[in-house]
Amino acid sequence: MGFVKTRDISREIRERCGVFAVVGHPKASELCYYGLYALQHRGQESAGIAVLNGGRIQTKKGMGLVADVFTKDDIVRLRGGSALAHVRYSNVGDEGGIEDAQPISVKMWQGQMAFAHNGNLINAPRLRARLEQDGSIFQTTSDCEVIPHLMAKSGLNDPVKALIKSLSDVRGAYSLCVLTSKGVIAAKDPHGVRPLCLGKLDGAYIICSETCALDAVGAEFIREIDPGEVVFIEEAEHPGSDVGRAKPPVSCYIDGARGKRGMDLCVFEFIYFARPDSDLYGINVHAARKALGRRLAQKDSLSADLVMGIPDSSLSAATGYAEEAGIPYEMGIVKNRYIGRTFIAPTQPLRELGVKIKINPLRKVVSGKRVVMVDDSMVRGTTSKYLVGLLKAAGAKEVHVRISSPPYRFPCFYGIDTSSSGELIAAEKTQEQIRELIGADSLAFLDVEDLEEILGRRAGNLCTACFTGKYPIPLEGEYR
Repeated sequence: MGFVKTRDISREIRERCGVFAVVGHPKASELCYYGLYALQHRGQESAGIAVLNGGRIQTKKGMGLVADVFTKDDIVRLRGGSALAHVRYSNVGDEGGIEDAQPISVKMWQGQMAFAHNGNLINAPRLRARLEQDGSIFQTTSDCEVIPHLMAKSGLNDPVKALIKSLSDVRGAYSLCVLTSKGVIAAKDPHGVRPLCLGKLDGAYIICSETCALDAVGAEFIREIDPGEVVFIEEAEHPGSDVGRAKPPVSCYIDGARGKRGMDLCVFEFIYFARPDSDLYGINVHAARKALGRRLAQKDSLSADLVMGIPDSSLSAATGYAEEAGIPYEMGIVKNRYIGRTFIAPTQPLRELGVKIKINPLRKVVSGKRVVMVDDSMVRGTTSKYLVGLLKAAGAKEVHVRISSPPYRFPCFYGIDTSSSGELIAAEKTQEQIRELIGADSLAFLDVEDLEEILGRRAGNLCTACFTGKYPIPLEGEYR
């Protein structure tokens, strides 16, 4: 059964998915299980693991968190040397049912395969309509499903060549993994919007969304997958064992992608999505967020008694602000980490009660104090308004809101669930109007130039379309 889709005011934006793949390890499914735990922050609606055993792909997936979907017996039954795993958030507006949970397993004339991806294909509606007119029958609402249909119509027997040809027709942001009867194919879109990296463990290879997942299984980081790169890792036969070993990765590029352009990594990976213990292109996420907080303080002349962050993604920025400003850092809000998702509650009063249980202010810390509340972003404003009210109800004398990113003014079409500018508080309101609406005593944001200066020098080009409206991948159809 799918979950009721309602707004969670304790979490304003959601990124789509996390992927984790293993080639050539006798405990591939177990590694995937722990890898998904490390990537749980990237998707909490469904989880799935597909394994390759004797040329056959077996899949187990379900709705909910990793711990809800898999039992110990499930992992034991999922035997094989190569595996593909996924955690997911649903597309905007879809029901997020079990049929859309990934990996998506298909049987094609090129062989059985399983697909999992992170991102959003902006021309998927047009491709899907064309494929359906040609006789294709879709089983899910996932944009990822157009890829196997394109591969089936490619006329190419080799899955790698079929995938490369198919991806030449696809537009959008994707970090994709495909489990085939031979091993795993991984691909990143030519703009490199979503992260994907390569690691190694005991002769096996791992491909995953973030380096924190490599750390979780004790794997060595090798490198990032390049924008537009397609990597094939084949599971080689191993005499005397039903589990093969991994051959060295073979790399090629989507037609016309190699050397065509630089990277447009989503800046929100640094601001919000990635875990603080992950590294993106050599930059530690915690260090990057702390630097953004320092820049906030450098541009400020505020007098206050304490600085606090909002658990968990803004804590790094808050510590950076506090250190730079010379103001004590305190824990002003406690988050209950053992409470599930409040947005599945059936009524608004129950949802609000769920949020109160999930987030609680430390009254003796904030009472009578001038508080600087640092958050990583402000999208719809509902969370900021609620938290400011919470702190003032707890006795805070003043609440000054500082956001370690620019105003979020434009919808994202590359995998974040902000598809309408009408949902975005900064799209139509001035900074002063926003301050009044959320009830803060003052409000300040970073500028895009701050992000580019702090992050861009080492990370290359960054996609900042949600702040600037400059989309690196041209939009089409319903996304214009």
